[in-house]
Amino acid sequence: MKKVFLSLTLFLVLSFAPKLLAQENAPHLRGNVKISIIEGTFECDLTMSNIPRVEDYLIRLNAGMNLLHFRSKKPHDFVLGYEKSTEDSTSTGESIAYYFPDNTGKGKFLPHEIQFRYVGKFPIASDTIENYSRFDWKGNIAFNGYSVRIDGNQSAWCPYIYDAKNDIEYDKFTYEIDLTCMDCSTIYLNGSQPIKSVNAKFKSQTPYELALFCGNFDFEDDGNIVILNPQFTKDEIQQLSNLVSSFKNYYEQKLDIKLEQSLVFVNTTPTAPKHGWLFVSSPTIMGIGEGKGGLSPLFEKEFQEWYKHHIAHELAHYYFTAFKKFNSILGDMLSEGLAEYISLKLVEDLFGTELYNAKLMAKIEWLEDFETNPLSSIKSITDIEDRETFVYDYAPVIFLAIEKEIGKDKMFEWIKTILKTETEFTNYEFLLSTLKNIVKDNKKIKSIENTYFKNEDSTENAINRLNK
Repeated sequence: MKKVFLSLTLFLVLSFAPKLLAQENAPHLRGNVKISIIEGTFECDLTMSNIPRVEDYLIRLNAGMNLLHFRSKKPHDFVLGYEKSTEDSTSTGESIAYYFPDNTGKGKFLPHEIQFRYVGKFPIASDTIENYSRFDWKGNIAFNGYSVRIDGNQSAWCPYIYDAKNDIEYDKFTYEIDLTCMDCSTIYLNGSQPIKSVNAKFKSQTPYELALFCGNFDFEDDGNIVILNPQFTKDEIQQLSNLVSSFKNYYEQKLDIKLEQSLVFVNTTPTAPKHGWLFVSSPTIMGIGEGKGGLSPLFEKEFQEWYKHHIAHELAHYYFTAFKKFNSILGDMLSEGLAEYISLKLVEDLFGTELYNAKLMAKIEWLEDFETNPLSSIKSITDIEDRETFVYDYAPVIFLAIEKEIGKDKMFEWIKTILKTETEFTNYEFLLSTLKNIVKDNKKIKSIENTYFKNEDSTENAINRLNK
């Protein structure tokens, strides 16, 4: 990704589901997981039930996991034959996509309950001087010598169903998982509290993406936030807790939606030198960076103000990933663009125009000579040539320009409508229809469409409107 700040790159998690403000009919995952951070190994015996009835499905599982079997448990008990798909174009490369052919050889068979037994062994990058990898990234199953860090979606360390026809990832689970790490002092599974133990039975009736962080580290829990592997003083942790509270209050007031979850911050180091970033597996924010870890700039005066925006963006993903799911070609743009827009508004309102203007000017600089197909004409992922600039710079600048056209109050009404409106697809038609519900002025709507949604010069138009 092109955005770098102190070798800090921002990657975010996306997940999709239709007609929902939260993933409905979430699959249930139960079973046993054994990890060794010394050996870099996984041993998994997991059973998935409450499986959505999907015809054109794929099952994604990390390519480094070696299968003993897929086994149908219901409606009948037998070991499944499987095929691998070569057409899983939306997978990020970490996973292999499997499916079970039916008896005709032309369709797919999907049991109501499936057992997955597999093992995996991964490299351990114990330092960034001699024993390190060339890259680190969000989907990496990252053993760094004292811990293992994994997201639940991109890494696909546990299997999940993908609906290829409707672009839906069923990557959040209710769960009952017996997790063991005999060479760890603390184990954590997203959606549950961290445990100081080598073994725990984690349970949740609320679906979560199954991110993991296990190893030899302490944690702090002040009742508002939890920090795993804190390398900071209690006063610094209290400052972060107060900051998060102010961010939550801002979003709840502006969007009329209570942020129910307590945030869990993971502070850890990368497996490759000069790599650092943040990502969200709600309600967990993982910070990866060298030295004291990826959250360190939050406590360094030189970078503190600038870095607050990153936390505000990640926290906004409760609304634009966990609360509301986005799919279709423009789903990524809506999720990231709206999270970036509202976090910029937070910066402007809570920290003043100087920091806000600096953030905005940085985006405008990234948009110099940027060209894109108009939103209304984007029909395929290949129509978006520069995804990072498109979702993190172009999208929020377009939203900021539209705010100038309709006013800040109407803009927040539009966002609330986007969040609360049920839809099959969060596509261009959805974007336009929700705007029409708020701006009941056909002339104004036509002007916005022709200036920002259908115009090949939309980038220049948006910048010119902001410069006014």
